[in-house]
Parts: sequence; C-alpha cells; structure tokens
Amino acid sequence: MPTAETLAAHVFYEDRGTGPALLLVHGHPFDHTMWQPQIDRFSRTHRVIAPDLRGYGDSPLGAMTESTDLGEFAEDLVELLDQLRIEDCVLAGLSMGGQIAMELYRRHPERVRGLVLADTFPAAETEDGKKARNAMADRLLREGMHGYADEVLDRMVAPYNTHAAPHVHRMMRATDPVAAAAALRGRAERPDYRETLAAATVPALVVVGRDDTYTPVADAEEMHALLPDSTLVVVERAAHLPNLERTEEFDAALAAFLRSLVRPS
Repeated sequence: MPTAETLAAHVFYEDRGTGPALLLVHGHPFDHTMWQPQIDRFSRTHRVIAPDLRGYGDSPLGAMTESTDLGEFAEDLVELLDQLRIEDCVLAGLSMGGQIAMELYRRHPERVRGLVLADTFPAAETEDGKKARNAMADRLLREGMHGYADEVLDRMVAPYNTHAAPHVHRMMRATDPVAAAAALRGRAERPDYRETLAAATVPALVVVGRDDTYTPVADAEEMHALLPDSTLVVVERAAHLPNLERTEEFDAALAAFLRSLVRPS
C-alpha cells in the first residue's frame, strides 16, 4: 500500500480507481479496511482514497504524544490530498471519522464537494464524556486492546450480524493502544460542529444504523435538521457499522448520493 509523508506522520493509504475522488475516513479503533466493501465497489466509478489515520493500521503514530486532536488527523488528510493532486473530494467518515470529516470541512470547506456522515454526532464532549474518554485512555494503556475489543464488539456490530464481527474484532485488537489512547484524549477536547453543519454549503448524506447505541438515530436526525441540504438514511438491522453489517443498503444510499453530485459535462 502506498505511503505519503505529511508534516508529522507517514500516512499509509489505498488508492484505487479513477474519476471523482472519494475519501473514506475510518473510525476508532479501526483501520482503512473498515471500508473494504466500499473500496471494492466504488473504485469502479470513483478514485477511492482510504487512508490509515496516524497510529492506526499501517500508519505509525510518530513522535510520542499523549493526545492526537482531530485537527491533526484532518491536516494529515489535506496534505495527503495535496500530494495526490486532488483538489476536492466527496468526504465520508464514520464515527470518529465523521468528526474528523467535520473538522476538515470546518478548516478547508473548498476541498469538499459533498459530506457523508455515518454513525457520528457533532456536539462537543460533555464533562462526563471527557472523564470517560480519559479514563478509557488510561485503561487501554494499562491493559491493551483485547479486553476492550471483547466488551464492545456487540455494540459495534449487532449480535445478529455475525458475518461482520470477526473482521471488526480483528481490527480493534490490532490497534496500537498508545495511539488509541491519544485519539481518545484528543477527541475529548473536540469543538462543537453544529454551527459548521448549519453553515454548510455542500450536499450531505447522513447515515445511521437503526440499532446504534453509540450514536443513536436521534443524533443523525439532529445533523439532518442542521444541514441545509442533506438526506437521512436509517439502515435497518444495523448497529454502529452499517457499511459492514448491511453493505448492500449502505452502498445503495452512498451510490444514490454520489450520482446526485455528478457534474454536467
């Protein structure tokens, strides 16, 4: 897989297909293979870029740090687009990846033609949430990823979607706990993106699994209401990873959205 050296990180990425650019940003604690079904399908019609965020998958964390904020992830992605000579893209992110997408759009709206926000939410962290994220970061540094992966698997992937569970479990267990802890601490300090969404000037697709308990349907409905030009799709019989749990339904929604963005010749 190719690698691009940004100012602070070596970002590994998959780059497949030709056509309009589609940048896929994975969630925590996963890697770019979270998007494998979408890479395989949409690279037939688009240039699909799927990076490993710094500290995840094959991208090293780099200099030792206690916290990686969402802005650092976003700037890595912009530098990757620069190195690939991609002026703008459809930007899709799931969970933490969705918040990174919102941060990238907040900083560089000219680089985004359309937003896909899946199983994510725009509000800043609550005080209780900050404490919980920092406590989990401490735990991951003490214990590693295995116990955490076992505990949360049934929330990431609904128990009735057993076909997706092994891949998700492997990704979580393989994640570097130091990088995961740094991302949790940075994510705890993220800004509120609701004003960014309310001022968005690009079309957006909001997707959520009906049975997602991390980012429930109400969060998706709030984003849909904030965004001036958005479509909301609720994927039935899916939890936090509908792109893997119900790939056909997720891909149908994404395909329809991408078709709506085709520029006249």
